[in-house]
Amino acid sequence: MAKKVPKVPDDPRRFLDPGTIARISQLDLRAKQIVEGFISGMHRSPFFGHSIEFVQHRDYTAGDDIRHLDWKVWSKTDRYVIKQYEEETNLRCHLVVDVSNSMHYGNGPLNKYEYASTIAACLSYMILRQQDSAGIMTFDSDVRQVIPSRSQQTHIDTIVKALHVSRPRDKTDIEKILKRVAENAPSRGMIIIVSDLLCDREPLFRGLDMLAHGRHDILIFHVLDSEEMTFPFAGTTKFEGMEDLDEIVCDPRALRDGYLEALEEYLVEVRRGCARRGIDYQLIHTQEHIDAVLSKFLHHREALFRSSAKR
Repeated sequence: MAKKVPKVPDDPRRFLDPGTIARISQLDLRAKQIVEGFISGMHRSPFFGHSIEFVQHRDYTAGDDIRHLDWKVWSKTDRYVIKQYEEETNLRCHLVVDVSNSMHYGNGPLNKYEYASTIAACLSYMILRQQDSAGIMTFDSDVRQVIPSRSQQTHIDTIVKALHVSRPRDKTDIEKILKRVAENAPSRGMIIIVSDLLCDREPLFRGLDMLAHGRHDILIFHVLDSEEMTFPFAGTTKFEGMEDLDEIVCDPRALRDGYLEALEEYLVEVRRGCARRGIDYQLIHTQEHIDAVLSKFLHHREALFRSSAKR
């Protein structure tokens, strides 16, 4: 009797399970599997419209695309004119990834640093795949790696190498870092921040104000571990500071309510602060499937594009 060969699953989303992703040792391979599996067959960009700015009008000539006619001008002047746009050398995206010591925390297949690196690699892969430019900066108390924006698809190798060598250490100095980002990105572009945002709110908002002043399109992926969000600890426990040397031994049940209340207050303030500045903000946890994170991101960007197109 012939031996029955087990059927190999052909669903590319099988690579999107956090446990499976963790077993893919190479970050570039991990990103490729996730992105190709998730957006295979998708042709619309999640970033469309952000690298194009209106410059001037010109008279309509036969053969021009009528979608670019300015009907408001026509209604006032009875003239057919075309909107002209200045397209920059594609979208320039700067990914800013936190590699401070607190990012080393995690109880799942991927800790926060590994999860954030995977998100950054996936987004870089998507950006380069659509022939836009991606660069990366990793940071803790200072800048650790700076990779300028490039549009060649082979640039992903340089990006993932920078993520790989930027091991978590030191604490976060968010205002100093965001000031450096603002200085290094003088022209308008997209800035994606991937961090656990374990920092004071005031310097965070001052840093974001500097970026918003440059009219950048800013996105924040706020990465937390599930234990940080639920505080499930019980029994006498020793807590060690990730970004300082303090330790505390206590019964966590006595801290839980106060911790969750303070966390919720912090998250509300961060969300509101981002909303006031027109910043896209997503809170994600390390046990959330990467496909869910990408799906939410892509659908939000598409909705944002459609909304701006109607104006």
